[in-house]
Amino acid sequence: MPYFGRSSLNNLNTCCFELRDILLEAIKHVDFSVVCGHRNAADQQKAFADGFSEVTWPNSKHNEYPSDAVDVAPYVNGIKWDDIEGFTLLAGILKGIAIMKGYNLRIGIDWDGDLFVKEHSFKDRPHIELIR
Repeated sequence: MPYFGRSSLNNLNTCCFELRDILLEAIKHVDFSVVCGHRNAADQQKAFADGFSEVTWPNSKHNEYPSDAVDVAPYVNGIKWDDIEGFTLLAGILKGIAIMKGYNLRIGIDWDGDLFVKEHSFKDRPHIELIR
């Protein structure tokens, strides 16, 4: 059975209860890493400067504490950032678990939630955020 390593657990512990609840259920079924939860000001500005975020501090859901956003990546013999299918499948699993638990998520590959991903110019495949 998959499990979270120390780094994933540390990142998970910076997330809100609802995201922790979803991800702790998901790890029972699929292997993935929790890459980022909360981002401080310096981390957010770096993510923006490097093109991994479209917003600056404090405008990301990653900037709240506990974080209402998390970045995750499928883990199959390591993380492969170009594994589009893996990211898409993981997002679907997380979205399904969230629905079953009564939570609403926004996925970074489908910002508007219409199940069409090609119209989005900024595809943030690792990004998952709670909609309150």
